[in-house]
Amino acid sequence: MERQQTLASSSSSSSSSSPAEDAWVDSYLKLLPQWQSLTSSNQPVIPIAISRVNQVDAGRLDIEMSAMLKEQMVKVFSLMKPGMLFQYEPELDAFLQFLIWRFSIWVDKPTPGNGLMNLRYRDERAIEARGKVRTGLEGPGLAVSQKIWYCVATVGGQYLWARLQSFSAFRRWGDSDQRSLVRRGWFLLQRVEGLYRAASFVNVLVFLYSGRYRCLIERLLRARLVYGSPNMNRAVSFEYMNRQLVWNEFSEMLLLLLPLLNSSSMKSFLRPFSKDKSSSSAGDENLCPICQANPSIPFLALPCQHRYCYYCLRTRCSAAPSFRCSRCNEPVVAMQRHGVPVDNLAQKQ
Repeated sequence: MERQQTLASSSSSSSSSSPAEDAWVDSYLKLLPQWQSLTSSNQPVIPIAISRVNQVDAGRLDIEMSAMLKEQMVKVFSLMKPGMLFQYEPELDAFLQFLIWRFSIWVDKPTPGNGLMNLRYRDERAIEARGKVRTGLEGPGLAVSQKIWYCVATVGGQYLWARLQSFSAFRRWGDSDQRSLVRRGWFLLQRVEGLYRAASFVNVLVFLYSGRYRCLIERLLRARLVYGSPNMNRAVSFEYMNRQLVWNEFSEMLLLLLPLLNSSSMKSFLRPFSKDKSSSSAGDENLCPICQANPSIPFLALPCQHRYCYYCLRTRCSAAPSFRCSRCNEPVVAMQRHGVPVDNLAQKQ
């Protein structure tokens, strides 16, 4: 009995001193943030390099997408008054740009070109505030203010500049007979455009060196393009480009060789291989087989006596001494005017 009492007392004391079942889980959850902060603080900042070709291709694809949408929109108004859509072209471009911005950047989705190139916009200011990253691709998307300023710069800025240029050109602000105030406005526009082009050129050089911010708007807003998924390859098919290059080279070769080929010689060379050898003689015998017209000065090719125009037959005989008749493929040894006796032959030179 005493031994049982001692065992019961020891078991009760051990059960009272043992921790609860959820104590280990609670301790783990409390210490997990501290452990993550310590491990992340020991990791250096991983430099990432976004392909410059991907970024440039994404911008080009966005332009092509806008052009395709514009083409479809123009087809809608094709039956209306001609020239009516031309005067509202800046508004149409701004509307299409707004649609692309509204359904891509505003809802934290990539543009069509960025989506094809596996790219997305990242707020670089938030990354600098965090200091340390794990893979280099983390980071929040653009803030609301960045999205609004992006729309104002890309949609509103381009629309206002296009309208201002067309208005100044229509009013002829650059003419010498205009008022001094108008000419000053014209020179101011020219200087602003020159400064913008120079700044864009410098930005392109910096972009080629560092790989960040392909345009001035992205640099001013600190909106950087990064990969949306670290495991996605650049899925771009060069099949269309290869076909285009092959066709361009083939067309250039044809343009070089076609002037050097003699059509009559080629026809006479390919005629023996033709399936229908009587097709040339099945035509109208009164028409010239070269120009397919009624001969104004009819001549006969000897010895086959088929009718030709004088100039057609004379030029072919002069160009090719071994000229053969286009109808029967017989060698032409002489030419005779139609209706003249056989004694008055004009020998082929």
